[in-house]
Amino acid sequence: MSEPCDLPAVEARRLIGQKRLAPSELLESCIARIERVDHAVNAVPARDFDRARAAARDADAAVTGGHRLPALHGLPIGIKDLQETAGLRTTFGSVVYRDHTPDKDERLVAAVRAAGAIVLGKTNTPEFGAGANTRNRVYGATGNPFDPLKSAAGSSGGSAVALATGMVPLCTGSDTGGSLRNPAAFCGIVGFRPTPGLVPSERRDLGWSNLAVLGPMARTVPDAMLLLSSIVGDDATDPLATTVRGRPVRCPEDFAAPAPVDLSHLRVALTADFGFAPTERHIRAVFADKAGLFRHVFARADDATPDCTGADEAFEILRSLHFLTSRRDLVLSRPADVGPNVQANVQEGLRYSAADVARAQSLQTALYRRWQAFFRSYDVILTPSITISPRSWRELYPAEIDGTPTRTYFHWLALAYAVTLPGHPAVSLPVGLDKSGMPFGLQIVGPRGGDAFVLSVAAALEALLAGDPRTARPVPDLAALSKAPPLRQTPGFMGFEPR
Repeated sequence: MSEPCDLPAVEARRLIGQKRLAPSELLESCIARIERVDHAVNAVPARDFDRARAAARDADAAVTGGHRLPALHGLPIGIKDLQETAGLRTTFGSVVYRDHTPDKDERLVAAVRAAGAIVLGKTNTPEFGAGANTRNRVYGATGNPFDPLKSAAGSSGGSAVALATGMVPLCTGSDTGGSLRNPAAFCGIVGFRPTPGLVPSERRDLGWSNLAVLGPMARTVPDAMLLLSSIVGDDATDPLATTVRGRPVRCPEDFAAPAPVDLSHLRVALTADFGFAPTERHIRAVFADKAGLFRHVFARADDATPDCTGADEAFEILRSLHFLTSRRDLVLSRPADVGPNVQANVQEGLRYSAADVARAQSLQTALYRRWQAFFRSYDVILTPSITISPRSWRELYPAEIDGTPTRTYFHWLALAYAVTLPGHPAVSLPVGLDKSGMPFGLQIVGPRGGDAFVLSVAAALEALLAGDPRTARPVPDLAALSKAPPLRQTPGFMGFEPR
């Protein structure tokens, strides 16, 4: 690696602990990378360099003073712009919050600071996280690091791009319909959706819903686990973070590093579509080709899928409830200040009845129970992470796939929300490039509560595949990005209208 900012987080933290890399040196390398390439991709639009430098000086002093160092000591981190940061603008990608500066950190941000991470800036996101295409009317579009005119997906698109280009070693994200996994797949990095409640959140409006979660993003699985271990916890502010009185349930050390996994003992199911997702022919072919390179290493590798009957209907209704709860008043009172994706979800939610919601919850429950029966025969499921190869970010969402119209503006995320509904943990692992020269993500789905297990499986696969250029993590052309014109000069950069 030519620059400290390119080091894996685990390695950078080891060097900091050995006094061979100063936190300030690592920070300056990250800042230099942002200043070199971010004009081409627009991943980190809100920056906190002055406070980060002060924090790095304090981190340097703690190292030289021989103090006990926390897990993330001295590691720069990007915070998704849906997550509140004290003293740093948090816009949620909305013009309504263009000038919003919180006076305190939300729990997730406070946790990474307590673990020693240095907040370097906010990463771009679509308006209120809607649409899985990272563009908004506050900061504009975020471009894919492998082709800035293509989508980085979302809603954690800025985080994924910042990681892929070496701007920071760690980033936070969140996920409802794949917002940790989709951008990870499009940008060639790792995104992990935990079991709901593993990473507590005090800001979910529907506290008992399992759809929305917070989670880590990184360039490697061990790095993602390092961050995860610092944000898990038992927390009474989150109803899903259930606990046993007087006994910790979520122990950080359980998630801090991969455990050894013998892949030859695993029973694996492979599916390109879960029986219902509109996966394009290109991605089906790439998935078959990639899987053909390694499926022989497992004890069993069957083409099989759990029954996902009702997944589209259940997710459409339950997702709309989140937007109806959090954005209804805003859409009705200030429609001109709200983009089309958020408006569509609120209007859809207003059409549903209590009977519709009851049916959606019943469908979700039945799907969940079928998944538990399926996992009695298999240890993990492998799928593509996302149904399509990256397209232009000018396309607000894919209206068709292989010529067939999509059901909704988020139907193309079906491979992700099939996993969201039963609440299983899943990781998107970069596995080389597709036939268009864009990153391909492999989704690895674990059993109920199997967060540490599925991450360990992903780490074992990552190590296995790293030696083959057809399956190793791809790296964007930084020299080309540094010479690219500013993305903001591209027609359609700001707003939602296609150009």
